Amino acid sequence: MSSGPGADSAPVPDKPLDNSTRPTGTFASLKIRNYRIFFLCNVVSNTGTWMQRITQDWLVHHLTGSATAVGVTTALQFLPTLLFGLYGGVLADRLDKRRILLATQAAMGLIGLSLAALTLSGVVNVYHVYTLAFLLGLVTVMDKPARQTFVSEMVGPHLLRNAVSLNSANFQSARLIGPAIAGVVITAVGSGWAFLVNGLGFAAPITGLLLMRTEELIPSERIPRGKGQLREGLRYVGSRPELLWAIVLVGFIGTFGFNFPVFLVAFSDHVFHADAGGFGVLNSLVAVGSVAGALFAANRGGRWLRFSIISGAVFGVLLVVSAAAPAYVVFAALMVPVGLSSMSFVVSANSGVQLASEPVMRGRVVSLFTMVLLGSTPIGGPLTGWLTDAYGPRVALLAGGAICALSALGIALVLARIGGLRLRITRRGGRRTLAFVPADTGLRLGR
Repeated sequence: MSSGPGADSAPVPDKPLDNSTRPTGTFASLKIRNYRIFFLCNVVSNTGTWMQRITQDWLVHHLTGSATAVGVTTALQFLPTLLFGLYGGVLADRLDKRRILLATQAAMGLIGLSLAALTLSGVVNVYHVYTLAFLLGLVTVMDKPARQTFVSEMVGPHLLRNAVSLNSANFQSARLIGPAIAGVVITAVGSGWAFLVNGLGFAAPITGLLLMRTEELIPSERIPRGKGQLREGLRYVGSRPELLWAIVLVGFIGTFGFNFPVFLVAFSDHVFHADAGGFGVLNSLVAVGSVAGALFAANRGGRWLRFSIISGAVFGVLLVVSAAAPAYVVFAALMVPVGLSSMSFVVSANSGVQLASEPVMRGRVVSLFTMVLLGSTPIGGPLTGWLTDAYGPRVALLAGGAICALSALGIALVLARIGGLRLRITRRGGRRTLAFVPADTGLRLGR
């Protein structure tokens, strides 16, 4: 690794030499200097990213008047992950992750500035947005696995779950600010300025990466170039039921539940007739719950698979309830628990999958996780948009929520069967309760 500014300075006490002795707590990872810099610089970048996401969805809807077009934009942004995501994981296992992130952050900044220039000049059309969304997706193929596995190099395995949770809290905290700012900026001066802020905001993470003390990182073993590494990663996941079925559940919920850009726009505009400010408020309320969910997951220990399944089921049920909300205020209030359950699911599944994987395989496992989570959007986005346009937002949201809840239930039953679990009725405090009782051997759902 090349050294950035400050790399030759004397070591400081918070150098992550032995994570096994580190104190735990909600913000334990912030005691590590490199991670603290990474975290703080990404507050700026993430705020700009949320401004661009909200503004992009609103701009496409304004240009076309179609929920399907919003879904297509989202699909194009995540299509490269579906097509090439696994190759990004192989490269993350093979190359210097910090160098990868320097390149991807610079590329994302240029894409944001390009969209700003097109919009501010008044020549933007929906095909420009489609093209730049696809290019951003190509960059994400490399950025996501490198970013997620780089966290372990900053904090080590003991604090990995905590750091993943704080990263999610960081991203979702920016969601509290970004959409609200975007709504004000769109109304006051137009969409182009929101895109400009995002493009310039990428200077912060680039600066943070250059300021890191590279000798304090905990580099993971890199795999040499070779044949069959992609297939090796797939075989590894296929041989581990807890990884395989967690990722399958991520696919169902990502495809049918994580279509916030589509259904929030549709409910804002067509159901409750709110303006851009009202749309921004809904996104901010989802973020309130998401931050709470990420912080809640930060201190959780084991039983990640059980917690992920329960969180996914609760998320699906809440979407079904939200579909029947009679008024904007009720729908907005429901967005808080929707955000909480969705982020609890993602953080638990993400950190659990990473910790359950061998370090040498982690990049490929994370890339598969990311491919399924983000790559499901090219299917779910247009499908949800079509259902929304054809049958209305309420039907689309109801269908998506029901599929999420049923898939969580189905995978719980599959894992129970694989692990030799059986359902037992017990009495506690005079009440009957249902519980899965694990066998002495095999996979345990509680892990």
